[in-house]
Amino acid sequence: MKKSLLILLIEILSISLYAQTKSDSLAIVSAQWEVQELVKGITHKKILISNLYGGTQHINILFIDPKTNKKIDIAVSDTLMKTSDMALKNGAMAAINGSYFNMRVGNSVCFLKVGTELKDTTTIKEWQARVTGAIRVHKGKLELFPWNKQIETKYTKKKGTTLASGPLLLLNGREYDWTMCAQEFIETKHPRSAVAVTEKGMVLFITVDGRMPGFADGVNIRELAHLTRVLGGKDAINLDGGGSTTLWLAGVSHSGVLNCPCDNGKFDHVGERKVANILYVYE
Repeated sequence: MKKSLLILLIEILSISLYAQTKSDSLAIVSAQWEVQELVKGITHKKILISNLYGGTQHINILFIDPKTNKKIDIAVSDTLMKTSDMALKNGAMAAINGSYFNMRVGNSVCFLKVGTELKDTTTIKEWQARVTGAIRVHKGKLELFPWNKQIETKYTKKKGTTLASGPLLLLNGREYDWTMCAQEFIETKHPRSAVAVTEKGMVLFITVDGRMPGFADGVNIRELAHLTRVLGGKDAINLDGGGSTTLWLAGVSHSGVLNCPCDNGKFDHVGERKVANILYVYE
């Protein structure tokens, strides 16, 4: 029986998509990453790849090994602060920007609970756009898990800090369901920030710069999920991106900023945006 034209087109498209993913995977694992470990237990890797996900990608990653007494926490500020400034204020060794916030008022627009204090709940807009996951830190340990309205309404944890974000990228090594998210947000390329946990418990802080054509084109959510999985991520979540995307490490040049934040429209390290919360590493 002859195959219909539609079935043939679907098969051809599937093969081309698979080939693209295979090509991107190869580009990531075969790239000549620049690697440095200024502090035991925190390894910085960076790369500029000209042929990844259909554009030029500038990627910075911190591999954090909890076995070396490195702990994770969430810092929250009453006033908007740069990631670098909030990191220094909290005595951090490394940091990445956190979840979504109101740029005018300065509060989180996602669920935020610190100990027994409920600071914010997820807005309708965020539910509709992207919030499908959450981050919880307690006694220096980080956990990523699914999040929805029902979970938020019944959430009773009284220890540690819990912050919603999203979308959840990976859960148990598989791409999470993004059908409840705004598809424009899923498909559009932006600067992106993410945190991931590997099978062996390694924590990854990841930034991919964007909005700077020819220097950093950015990625969409599908591409970010693919990147985190190739890097060994088992569970992973998307953080606030765009102009907020910032990765920081103590003791390096450019005030510790490793990536090229885009808020100043330049491919340099000084375009940080002030944010409401961060994830940070301490010892």
